[in-house]
Amino acid sequence: MTGAPAPESKRNPDASGTPDAPRGAGAFRTPLADGATPALAQWFVAKAAHPDALVFFRMGDFYELFFGDAEAASAAIDIALSYRGEHRGEKVPMCGVPAHAHEVYLARLIRQGFRVAICDQMETPEEAKRRKAPTIRREVVRVVTPGTVTEDSLLDASRPAWLLALAPVGDRLGAAWVDVTTGAFGTQSLPEADLPALVARLEPAEILAPEALARTPALAPLAERIAHVEPPRDALRRVSEAFAVATLDGFGTFAPEEIAAAAMAVDYVRLTQAGALPRLSPPVPSGGQGLLQMDGATRRSLEILRSERGEARHSLLAAVDRTVTAAGARELAARLAAPLADLAPITARHDAVGFLHGAAALRGALRAALKGAPDMARALARLSLDRFAPRDLGAIRDGLARAEVMAAALDDAQAIPPIPPLLAAARAALVPPGSPRAELLRALADPLPARLDDGGLVAPGYDGELDALKRLSAGAREAIAALQMDLAQAWGVASLKIRHHQQFGFLAEVPAAAGERLLREAPKDGPQAPVHRQTMANAMRFTCTALAELDRRVAEAGEQAGKRERFIAQHLRRLCLAAGPDIAAAAAAMAEIDVHAAAAELAADGRWCRPDITDRADFAVVAARHPVVEAALARARGPAFVPNDADLSAGRRLCLLTGPNMAGKSTFLRQNALLVILAQAGLFVPAESARLGLVDRLFSRVGAADDIAGGRSTFMVEMAETAAILNQATARSLVVLDEVGRGTSTWDGLAIAWAVLEALHDRIRCRTIFATHFHELTALAGKLPELVPAAMQVREWKGEVVFEHRVGPGAAERSWGVHVARLAGVPRPVLARAQEVLRALEARARGLDPLSEELPLFARAAAPPAAPGHPALAALAELDADTLSPRDALDALYRLKSLLEESVAPAPE
Repeated sequence: MTGAPAPESKRNPDASGTPDAPRGAGAFRTPLADGATPALAQWFVAKAAHPDALVFFRMGDFYELFFGDAEAASAAIDIALSYRGEHRGEKVPMCGVPAHAHEVYLARLIRQGFRVAICDQMETPEEAKRRKAPTIRREVVRVVTPGTVTEDSLLDASRPAWLLALAPVGDRLGAAWVDVTTGAFGTQSLPEADLPALVARLEPAEILAPEALARTPALAPLAERIAHVEPPRDALRRVSEAFAVATLDGFGTFAPEEIAAAAMAVDYVRLTQAGALPRLSPPVPSGGQGLLQMDGATRRSLEILRSERGEARHSLLAAVDRTVTAAGARELAARLAAPLADLAPITARHDAVGFLHGAAALRGALRAALKGAPDMARALARLSLDRFAPRDLGAIRDGLARAEVMAAALDDAQAIPPIPPLLAAARAALVPPGSPRAELLRALADPLPARLDDGGLVAPGYDGELDALKRLSAGAREAIAALQMDLAQAWGVASLKIRHHQQFGFLAEVPAAAGERLLREAPKDGPQAPVHRQTMANAMRFTCTALAELDRRVAEAGEQAGKRERFIAQHLRRLCLAAGPDIAAAAAAMAEIDVHAAAAELAADGRWCRPDITDRADFAVVAARHPVVEAALARARGPAFVPNDADLSAGRRLCLLTGPNMAGKSTFLRQNALLVILAQAGLFVPAESARLGLVDRLFSRVGAADDIAGGRSTFMVEMAETAAILNQATARSLVVLDEVGRGTSTWDGLAIAWAVLEALHDRIRCRTIFATHFHELTALAGKLPELVPAAMQVREWKGEVVFEHRVGPGAAERSWGVHVARLAGVPRPVLARAQEVLRALEARARGLDPLSEELPLFARAAAPPAAPGHPALAALAELDADTLSPRDALDALYRLKSLLEESVAPAPE
């Protein structure tokens, strides 16, 4: 695309038609157009204008691709590669897809990162003949990119399709994000260090960035989604003109970098739409203010919108989504991705959910009206681009009808306590003034055709002129039936049928034998004299003067009716666009009500409670549950989820959690972080009660993963994420940390964990859950006044370890690692040897230097003074043989054996 050169990784300047990268954004070398056919010359012009895109070139009923485009598309979507003619003595590679089904193939290309230029026929063959042109005129009508698609078949109905533009100005970065399908438009000024968090929050379908910025570590992994675009010099003028205003002051205060990014986004959208601009809402500046801040690592760890494998199925969104419309699902996803951090709007959302939670009948009526409601916002976007189908007009008609039903239900609910402000505001937007619904109801047929060209858009009785043309067309069809009978009698062929051929029009088809007779015996003059046009395997086709005249009349009537219907469609489109802002507001109101009603439904079905959100550093939950794990257990009909309390309020801000991994530590950590996300997004939470102080930043470092692409080990990733927490967390933050320091040597790791724990307690003073296997850290409970030890409860039953999945007070006495290894299937000899080594290490711990008084290996009573002589004799002296069980006796024997081996062999390092 002009002004949007492809990334270097996607280019191959020496290619002779085959791309060097799997994505079609690279510029393929194509031969010069010298000596090309007229149609191929048009292709060269289109390709030169859009070198970074595959060109879908309309040839009759197909979109065809040539040269390197054909080879790339053929490999990407597995369609046959063939050849069409020659150019400069070489065959021209070609592949094609049916025009009526091109969206299916387009979707597959877009998902693989290709950009596609649609070069369409701008006139009919008859129009080209009238102007004596050598070929039909073709032009690029749009460029389809991942961030500018509008067709439902190319979109995820439940997720926004953000186009993110990035403009560096000085030491700041401007960001602007646009959803072409709904018109949503936001901007933000931020330091470059905050870019990964913004990208993780938005999950943009496409990114616009200057080449230098695209190569930074934050964007390099996203190279396939990036188009290289430079900020324009006259950014302010471009954005102002896009919204037909003299100044942007009426929309808010924008930093220069925000305006630059907004101009990049507007220019790119206009470029891809061949100069047209969809209906866009005015940009909203400072999109990061008033939101709960989470970095990319936290979002991945908590699996908010996707699991760590990139799947939506096991995410928080999937577990809590009870919305019944696509727009509602998008709004819920946006709220979970960007929870609020201000008390008043959070409380307003909870008021709306609480009201619908207590009004089951109203909630049911609203959800019944919403179920199956069309996506008005995306239909409006296609109407604004004049790239709409009849069903988009129908979506506006039906959506507004559903909105009126919802408004009536809310009006009836006024007898209940007054509806809260958010629902009242939504009610006011549901029935826009000057709504085109009544006009659409009169004008549109039911059912509606899939395409305008199919006819049947307008209901009978709406337009007298169109009705007259349709009657003429219907009369022509009756005339065709009458002429068929006349010709069958005149030609002596009872089986004669008049059929329509796309190229030749109406033809009379007869069996082959009858056709041969007509060629020999039929008269050559007169209006019914047969003229041979086509021979097939078992039949022959003829025309005559009478049939040709009838064909002309039918074609003219159909053409005039089609023109009139398209004129009416444009009239209805203009009506909708005139009411566009009000329709968009009604669509947004329906989405908001859907989210609130869905949250109330979830709370009613799952015994969720309204959280008490405060402006203090509170955190006290009773019988809380992990929403995703609980949902998974319910689907699998497994055991009930074991709820747990948590209290990180003043005086107990830091919870030091010990215990084995399989006992549920990670679940407990994530569970409490997810409660904050749900509560500050405006939903209820899975608990009996919850009092939560506002959180400004949420950090979660749970689980370990390396960064192979970035050349970082697991421990380096862990330390980088820990550093981000220590540098960015505040006293109002919530931090959940798991196993800090476990990626290095024992003493290095313990030292790091010790220092991090002290920093969180003494310097940052935030609410923290710190899970660890370094039991030595429990010694800090007496030194750090707000540190409270807790442990995952484990018990032994008949020689088996039972994980209770409950969190209790105190510290774990052991890690149960050898028992977990046994459950995992580690061979018995290895387990036995591990038990020996563990006992040896525990024995050596008694001989540590004086630091052992501060860092005991396990919580235990002080060891008695060592008996003189060999250590094995001292251990033997400690035994009380009368109280030993057979299992204890065997363990004692192993221990004595290890002590004997230590005396003759070096101790394990």
